[in-house]
Amino acid sequence: MTMLGAVVERGKTRFAVRAPRAEAVWLCLFDGDTETRHAMEREGDTWVATFPRDLAGARYGYRAAGPWAPEAGCWFDPAKLLVDPYAVELDRRFIQNPALAEHGTDTAAVVPRAIVLSPTPSLALKPPRFAPGGLIYELNVRAFTMLHPDVPEHRRGTVAALAHPEVLAHLVRLGVAAVELMPIVAWIDERHLPPLGLVNAWGYNPVAMMALDPGLCPGGVSELRETVAALHAAGIAVLLDLVFNHTGESDVWGGILSLRGLDNAMYAHAPDGSLINDTGCGNTLDFANPAVRRLTLDAMRHFVSRCGVDGFRFDLATVLARGPGFDANAPIFAEIAQDPLLADRVLIAEPWDIGPGGYQVGRFPPNWLEWNDRFRDDVRRFWKGGEGIGTLATRLAGSSDLFGPNSPQRPCRSINFLAAHDGFTLADVVAYEQRHNLANGEHNRDGHGENFSWNNGVEGPSADSLVLDRRRSDLKALLGTLFVSTGTIMMTAGDEFGRSQQGNNNAYCQDNALTWIDWNTRDHDLQAHVEQLAAIRSSNSARYASFPETAIWLTEDGTPMAVSDWEKPDAANLRCETVNGTGFRIDRRDRTATTLGT
Repeated sequence: MTMLGAVVERGKTRFAVRAPRAEAVWLCLFDGDTETRHAMEREGDTWVATFPRDLAGARYGYRAAGPWAPEAGCWFDPAKLLVDPYAVELDRRFIQNPALAEHGTDTAAVVPRAIVLSPTPSLALKPPRFAPGGLIYELNVRAFTMLHPDVPEHRRGTVAALAHPEVLAHLVRLGVAAVELMPIVAWIDERHLPPLGLVNAWGYNPVAMMALDPGLCPGGVSELRETVAALHAAGIAVLLDLVFNHTGESDVWGGILSLRGLDNAMYAHAPDGSLINDTGCGNTLDFANPAVRRLTLDAMRHFVSRCGVDGFRFDLATVLARGPGFDANAPIFAEIAQDPLLADRVLIAEPWDIGPGGYQVGRFPPNWLEWNDRFRDDVRRFWKGGEGIGTLATRLAGSSDLFGPNSPQRPCRSINFLAAHDGFTLADVVAYEQRHNLANGEHNRDGHGENFSWNNGVEGPSADSLVLDRRRSDLKALLGTLFVSTGTIMMTAGDEFGRSQQGNNNAYCQDNALTWIDWNTRDHDLQAHVEQLAAIRSSNSARYASFPETAIWLTEDGTPMAVSDWEKPDAANLRCETVNGTGFRIDRRDRTATTLGT
């Protein structure tokens, strides 16, 4: 099988790109803005060009010719400079421009060029540094570090900032077992954002699946590799949030940037030829196509072997198993499990998409962890006052209704969380009943409508000390519930000290002070509470990784729970003791969640 991408080996440089239906493909080398085109030779579905010299550092792209018949799935336009799907570094960020979608309009001036890399020695493969049961800390690299007072200004907003000693110290104090980095590969803004003066701040709109975004990771592969090493030295694993469900080429009105101009068949199409949109983003990658699975696996191998990452979280992961319907035995699962580089990596599914049958919580393979939104919603409802203690007990004990029957030998695959990047921050859960997304330019119609949130009598910020005390008590109760739960737990950066987005529950387009974490206004009391919870849990996180052997559920007065106790609609207290000496007490009336024993 031909190795794709630009490869430098023994003084030669070989370029290979897949374009099965193209009639001609050119490699375009750039010296500044001067472009030199080299006709490539076909080798089956692949086009190749070989040079008898080392071209490390050279800038390049592709152009492809063939039928222009979008209705038939052919989008060939030689005027479009195309980014190598296997590029690992780019010389600039993607930007929206009308030329990207105009047939016959040249785009060399607005499309990034890939950079040929010198051979990068593979790292010695080591087992992942993360085990289920620990704390995953989800963070947006830019928002997390832009205002950090100890990080030098020139490093703020970059992957390298995560290696700063003060950043590492904060993560260690929280007992973080793994950081989960929101997308750091190169993405493009959605078309509607530039006219609104907004940009995509989250990165869930990728174009090049392996190429690190030049804004977040200006040092490229070396910067990520060195940052991963620093986090590992602090005892922290690194997980990358990857988006393989769609690309930033969007719908039929989107641009021609890479796959669309080379191999449009990598997108899923309905029988009538229209793009399937199971993602809500205009297109969906087709995982029934072996080329899509190969790109996914090659990207994962790249980040493991060259950068040393410990695992991956997959956005809208149901797409990975569609062909077109969801299949719990989809080929991608076996291919990952059989790969010597990937088989032991941490694998996390966001187990839903918006397509037919898209909600698949609990149906991923036994070695996959899954985001458990039922934990989020049911715990919020309990503390709001609208959920019974029976449902809460199920969530605390590992959600066996979703992930199978209790078994002490069987790991719990649930990732329990109360808030994530998508939705209210945790502090906003107890301060806002309604979303406040007007700044997003969509008339407050975007984002979740039902958040199971409350405001303690005052919407938004409050100077009333009584309201603030109630909110802090609610946050401590929510966090206490999270930290005593069976399964792996996840927090989003800043929730440990009360960050707010002023009620915006879809802040994907807010790259500004609304989402940048303000380290100078932290709630130090809340942070200290989280550090205490983390110290208790991390002292033996392995015991939280599997369903409890025996759980004894007790009433408020310490007697075993009867069926009638579970069914009382106004029941406010729950106590659990397990045979290994751990336990906890939940009290809805006094707003506490307390660990019993260690």
